[in-house]
Amino acid sequence: MGNSSYCIGVIGLGYVGLPLAAEFGKYYPVVGFDINKKRIEELQSGIDLTLEVDEPSLKAILKQAPGKDNGLYCSNILADISQCTVYIVTVPTPVDKNNRPDLTPLYKASETVGKVLKKGDIIVYESTVYPGVTEDECVPVLEKVSGMKFNVDFFCGYSPERINPGDKLHTVSKIKKITSGSTPEAATEVDNLYKSIITAGTHKAPSIKVAEAAKVIENSQRDINIAFVNELAKIFNLLNIDTHEVLAASATKWNFLPFKPGLVGGHCIGVDPYYLAQKAQEAGYHPEIILAGRRLNDGMGVYAANEIVKLMIRNDISVKGANVLLLGITFKENCPDIRNTRVVDIIKELESYGIKITIYDPWAKAADVSHEYGLDIITELPENKLYDSMVLAVAHTKFLDTDWRQKVKPGGIIYDIKGCLDINMVNGRL
Repeated sequence: MGNSSYCIGVIGLGYVGLPLAAEFGKYYPVVGFDINKKRIEELQSGIDLTLEVDEPSLKAILKQAPGKDNGLYCSNILADISQCTVYIVTVPTPVDKNNRPDLTPLYKASETVGKVLKKGDIIVYESTVYPGVTEDECVPVLEKVSGMKFNVDFFCGYSPERINPGDKLHTVSKIKKITSGSTPEAATEVDNLYKSIITAGTHKAPSIKVAEAAKVIENSQRDINIAFVNELAKIFNLLNIDTHEVLAASATKWNFLPFKPGLVGGHCIGVDPYYLAQKAQEAGYHPEIILAGRRLNDGMGVYAANEIVKLMIRNDISVKGANVLLLGITFKENCPDIRNTRVVDIIKELESYGIKITIYDPWAKAADVSHEYGLDIITELPENKLYDSMVLAVAHTKFLDTDWRQKVKPGGIIYDIKGCLDINMVNGRL
């Protein structure tokens, strides 16, 4: 440790890894490594299909070969990261079909790094995990593959990612970063490394486990707060009270938290609480609030679909065979990320009633949606077609300035999942 002339290897070039690698590339020689050859070819040509780094910025930072000069070289060849001194792992941490943490990507990334690990190297993990994963799960893989000893030959750190896909305001350098290390010296070195690119500053946690725990509760806290307002929405709908009007009134209090009802998907909020719950259960505690929030939020797609069907019936719309236009399938607005989108829950439930769904999303990639969910989408609306009803599921900016009544047949309903359309336009909302 202590070498100021870092060469940084970023393992995983997705929504988290690429922006981080590009930012580090402004100050250090960086090799971005990803096993997806097609992804590497796209990046080396200056194209980022996640849209997290725009083409001019990416092309400005790219270099055509690894070396000592600052900049980013993207590769799927292991030898290209062999000269790195710091490795930053940014692979995804999903859950399986039973909502149990799947650490496979972390294990494989650790094996990859272990093959090229050298004495004095530092490995920093950014993937969201439950407390203990870095030292109890990843380090043994590194030791086994490299044949070296932890905290003697190599050192580790943990600095949880805080990337918000599609957010062009809170970018990598503008978000305060938690850092940590496996020894006091490693912690200082990791902190100084991130300080060199993070203008918002850093917070050095006293241990890796503290940093891991801090990350996993950030999204668990948000998940629980959204679950609370989703439950309120169910209650107020039964009482024929507009939830959004209630929230607007409550927000006049200075310390009221501005959460809104809706779907909770994506790779963080809809997943991370399960990591904390798993660790809690291993320790002998069954978490009640965390899992109750997860159950409630996971059920909101089906709930919304049934509310839509009820509204169609009340408006004398024949449900079976109805043509419904659904706006948006990404997990959040103004980004192409479809990972763990809960919009598919609405689609499946509506289709179970015999409803025909047309999914319109100008942000999503049709091939990705087809591969991930077996669904077809359109990225442009036919001009003269009218639909029996319409559902706004994602608040893409492009959707907000349109009078959607012009796309719905007389008597058809417009249901607003996000509560962002003109109230005079819609028949119902969460």
